[in-house]
Amino acid sequence: MPALVVLITGALTGIGRATALAYAREGANVVVSGRHQDEGDALAKEVGSSGGRALFVKTDVRRDAEVQNLVDRALEHFGRLDVAFNNAGTEGRLTPITEVTDELYEETFDTNVKGTLLSLKHEFRAMRAQDGGGSVVNVSSTYGLMGYPDYALYAGSKHAVVGITKAAALEGAKHGIRVNAVAPGYTRTAMYERATGSDAVRAAVNSVLPMGRPGTPEEIAAAVQYLGSDKASYITGQTLTLDGGLMSGWPLFPAS
Repeated sequence: MPALVVLITGALTGIGRATALAYAREGANVVVSGRHQDEGDALAKEVGSSGGRALFVKTDVRRDAEVQNLVDRALEHFGRLDVAFNNAGTEGRLTPITEVTDELYEETFDTNVKGTLLSLKHEFRAMRAQDGGGSVVNVSSTYGLMGYPDYALYAGSKHAVVGITKAAALEGAKHGIRVNAVAPGYTRTAMYERATGSDAVRAAVNSVLPMGRPGTPEEIAAAVQYLGSDKASYITGQTLTLDGGLMSGWPLFPAS
């Protein structure tokens, strides 16, 4: 069986990086992208040493031409595209609604929403032209399933990803393209470190998590691999929540 060809945006850190390495360990051909050449080259080398074949393409997902180039390079290098993980995202800045500006809106929505749409646009083009379709996984968040004070921009953008996922799944179904999303809760990434800021805040966060801890990037990567695989062949248009039980009762039922 030929190796899977997997494309990952926002691959240089956190969940994206963990997913690239997880696929590499399975012998996949992995196309990784991000905005920093040196970090991308280093990741591609690590993917190669972990068992996969790698290509890094410097890409800003807010730019249509750059996303098109990313997918075109993947096709030129590996001949097809089996799985795409649209992971590029930003938390933006903590902003009360009364202080929202054009700049702050664009900073968050251009990456999280426009970037997802542009990625789907070109991934669909590739997958529709090949036998067997493909699988796309978008990254939302538990903030895409609830609200939180001062997070209207981030939560709104992640709610949008859930809606885009459902619409794209309906468009892709007749072409053999499945589209799902993951909605991580607190996960030990650089974004988590920035959001919590101190050990005291992290302890307070852990106290309301039913499992008493944040998730790991590797745990989210495993879910992405599942949704991208034939084991999830009848799943499309869904958002898989990965939050250690957070959405089952938080904030009414803190961990005992």
